[in-house]
Amino acid sequence: MMETMRNIFLSLALLATLGSPIMSQELRGHGGPVRAIAVSPDGLTAMTGSFDQSAILWNLSAGTAEAVLRFHQGAVNAVIAVPGLGFATGAEDGRIALWRADAAAPAQVIEGHKGPVAALSVSPDGGRIASASWDETVRVTSLTDGKTRVLEGHKGPVNGVAFLPGGGIVSAGYDATLRIWPADSGVERIVTLPAPLNGVVVAPDGEIAVAAADGRLRLFGPDGEARGDIPIGETPLIALALSADGATLAAGGLRGQVALLDRKARSIRATLVGPGLPVWSLAFLPDGKQLLSGGADRVVRRWNAVTGEHIGTVVPRAGVDVLAAFNGERGAQVFRACAACHTLTPSDGNRAGPTLHGIFGRRIASAPGYTYSDAFRTMDIVWTKETVAKLFEVGPHAYTPGTKMPEQTIGSAEDRQALVDWLEKVTVAK
Repeated sequence: MMETMRNIFLSLALLATLGSPIMSQELRGHGGPVRAIAVSPDGLTAMTGSFDQSAILWNLSAGTAEAVLRFHQGAVNAVIAVPGLGFATGAEDGRIALWRADAAAPAQVIEGHKGPVAALSVSPDGGRIASASWDETVRVTSLTDGKTRVLEGHKGPVNGVAFLPGGGIVSAGYDATLRIWPADSGVERIVTLPAPLNGVVVAPDGEIAVAAADGRLRLFGPDGEARGDIPIGETPLIALALSADGATLAAGGLRGQVALLDRKARSIRATLVGPGLPVWSLAFLPDGKQLLSGGADRVVRRWNAVTGEHIGTVVPRAGVDVLAAFNGERGAQVFRACAACHTLTPSDGNRAGPTLHGIFGRRIASAPGYTYSDAFRTMDIVWTKETVAKLFEVGPHAYTPGTKMPEQTIGSAEDRQALVDWLEKVTVAK
């Protein structure tokens, strides 16, 4: 009861602070990184999901929050617009919630995943929802009769899913495979790529675009035939969006830059420079002329998707690369894959994961101000160089079941040693 009252109080307090128009066209209100954004078909409203476990419904013309929705037990990782209904959210708790525009509680809840939901997609007719999960499956659920088709085959977290024009499904996973599933049944086509995949979108003509951890955007035909790749940067791409007409792609990465690409010309038209922090989510408005971005700084920004200029009075500036001072150190290079979720100093605080400041000698699930899963609180682990190295040797899901961490391993013993030696140097509490 006390927890329920606390959530109601926090929601009312947040709405009170968001009641006036935001002249800079920045949407502020989340208490954690903005993990997902979706825009309604009419372009009047948007919904965002955050690591703070809430979803916020926004009035885009006024720049105000209409509702703060608290239902999920864990980070809200995915949001989509559902024609004729409203929005759907998917979260770390493995559940999918469907929301009508004026509802304070879900109109429907879809369960079945045994791990966090990482991505959602709705069929062109609005009758089915596809969900990608870290439980290594894709589930396709009918919104009319509730029947579910489970697609199994990925060997690791599934980070992206989308419908193909003919009714098939395409999924992208941390196992570095792109899988194309037939509309009804049959064996999927598997395309193996050089790097883990973090997102996938499908154009109206069936062309597939995937965002990879090696900083490259790769394009495929609807049958999986490779059609080239475009280098975006040197750090992982973690956000991907496509305009409704299929003309423009937006790809965002760990350093905060977002590339706007002309899909037909295979060229970067503009680069949006934000505050230098990870961009977790992107969404075009229906006309394709504006883009919303959300990331680690908890802010949703609005951009001119034609010119690449920031809309509003606040012009963000690129942040400082905190790892630049360690250029050439192998441990710092290895840590770049962790920098989206973890900070190194107490002043930078927690992100999607707890700060690593003072990690060595600290018991698991004890960093101040971070909300851990129940599973973590029962574990008997003290973080040392040996236990951190073991975590990345066998993988977070095997070493710490119930973790929020993406599944990742470091195969090289030398790289694991370089990482823990470097962390010991830069995270010692003073």
